Amino acid sequence: MSEITEALTLIENQHIPAVICIVTRTSGSTPRKAGSKMIVYQDETIKGSIGGGGIEHQVIKEAVQLLSSGGGIQTKSFNLLDDLKMQCGGSMEVYFEPIVSPPRLCIFGGGHIGMALAGYASGLGFRVTVIDPREGIFNGWAQLNCQQRNEDYFQVADSLEFNKNTYLVIVTHQHEFDEKLLLYLINKEYAYLGMIGSKRKVAEMSKRALETGSISPELLSRIDMPIGIPFAAETPAEIAISIVAKLIDVKNILKKS
Repeated sequence: MSEITEALTLIENQHIPAVICIVTRTSGSTPRKAGSKMIVYQDETIKGSIGGGGIEHQVIKEAVQLLSSGGGIQTKSFNLLDDLKMQCGGSMEVYFEPIVSPPRLCIFGGGHIGMALAGYASGLGFRVTVIDPREGIFNGWAQLNCQQRNEDYFQVADSLEFNKNTYLVIVTHQHEFDEKLLLYLINKEYAYLGMIGSKRKVAEMSKRALETGSISPELLSRIDMPIGIPFAAETPAEIAISIVAKLIDVKNILKKS
């Protein structure tokens, strides 16, 4: 198994964001020829090589920018002398393909709504983790394709990595936990943060947060609460559908932006 193949297997298994860069065409004198491959990670480390020097440095830079912006597949041409001051003087065309992790959904609360949401979301391309400290809460969850963490909400939250591909849903069994988790998570990096609650509960919590200075009006406006797409949902499954519909809406809008 080649170095590139091994790296791609690890990337897929561990959901590591990266970009595969392949030289697709060359002309004149170039450090490497068509078919040369390199994987670029978010921290600018690499596997493989497309030739070193100025061209490799520029391709690494372009690949990291592609990951940061959430861009898609693209091909770029480089004139080694004019663009990069490389004396070999040929030209290279490089294909960039981002290998982006599926969106990470963290559900705080494993009750009926959390369970239904985990089932829907895992089938729709989300990598799901459900957190709930209650004993026995995950009995009967074996058939669901998600990670279950029977631990304290805040200890798990402390261990999580937050980024622009993180979706957060708060549906715990106590209003107190909902509010405390919201205040903890609001300053993290995320694509989406939503909290369950009636209009009255949301209004009261928002008023307290603003009066105490716990949340700024700008941050408050980013929270989806009451959570989900508004329709006359009643059962836990129906409420979960409204939430997953909102998650899909946010994900697809971000993909286009």
